[in-house]
Order: sequence, then structure tokens, then C-alpha cells
Amino acid sequence: MSKKTEPRYAMVVDTKLCVACKACVLACKSENDVPDGFCRDWLVEETRGVFPDLRAENRSERCNHCAHPPCVHACPTGASHVNEGGTVLVTHHKCTGCKACIGACPYDSRFVHPDGYVDKCTFCLHRVQRGKEPACVEVCPTFCLHFGDLNDPDSEVSKLLRTRKHKVLHPETGCEPNVYFLEGGPR
Repeated sequence: MSKKTEPRYAMVVDTKLCVACKACVLACKSENDVPDGFCRDWLVEETRGVFPDLRAENRSERCNHCAHPPCVHACPTGASHVNEGGTVLVTHHKCTGCKACIGACPYDSRFVHPDGYVDKCTFCLHRVQRGKEPACVEVCPTFCLHFGDLNDPDSEVSKLLRTRKHKVLHPETGCEPNVYFLEGGPR
């Protein structure tokens, strides 16, 4: 009998399909009661090149739920921690709002909630544990967001990463982020 491996959750964003509609941002705010003026995910619209040879890219960004999260190591209270599936979470009642984790995060994905604790994307773990997708993935009208278990070779995210060119943000940090961005066609 084979032993079941622990899941390793990841998100894959197809930058060719994202139209920067912000449905993911609004779904996250609603699902997670994110206060006005703050967000757990956001859109980046980037243009590169020299006219007339320009390339535009839309990216839905959030916490990268790194395999080696510097935010967790920087947290003096243990409020920032790695949970099920490699999700990086913050236990609100343990957080003092010192911002050490904010300074350590290379993705600028955390904010101080008006109630005094640090907040961030959770990959909607409360939904995933009930067999649902994160709110952002569920509402995406162009189906550019994909979520799943990288340790399952048959998961959609595993298949996409095997067959499509992709990148991560700030690979030089050694954080091994678990948010991937598809770039164009087959590998």
C-alpha cells in the first residue's frame, strides 16, 4: 500500500488569459472580509520592451506561500507559520503587528489590518479544506487562475507546469514560491 504524500498547494496564473478585470480582488475582499483600502491580492499590469516592440503582461499577484518563507523566520512570536499544504498563515491573536514579516517578504504581500495584526492571502484554506477552490479561482471569468496540489502529478497545476513555459517572481531569493505565471506556449 502506497503512503499518501502531504499536499503542496500552488497557484498558476495564465498571463495570456488575464484581462485585469479585478474579479479575483473583489471576490477575495468579499470572501475574507478584507477592509476597504486593503487587499490580499492585486493586479499588476506590466509593459516591457521598446516601442513598437512591446509586450504587455497582466498578473494576479498575492502571497507566494513560499517553501522557504523568510516572513516565518522573521516573526518573533510564531504568529507567521507554515500550515497544511505549505500555506503560510498568520495566527491573528499571536501577532503583535511588529511588521518584521512585512519587511522580510520579497513580494510585498502583507499589510497591517486596522485591528492591529498582519494579514495576507491564505489561499482560502478554509474553502480548500471543504473541497472548494479559493474564491479568486472560482470567480475568474477567463479561467486564468488555477489551484491545486503540486504533489499530485495528475492535478491541473502539475500538468500546466509540465507542459507550459512559466516563471516565478524573484527566484533569486531562494524562497521557492508556489505561485507560478504561465508565459506563452508549450515548453
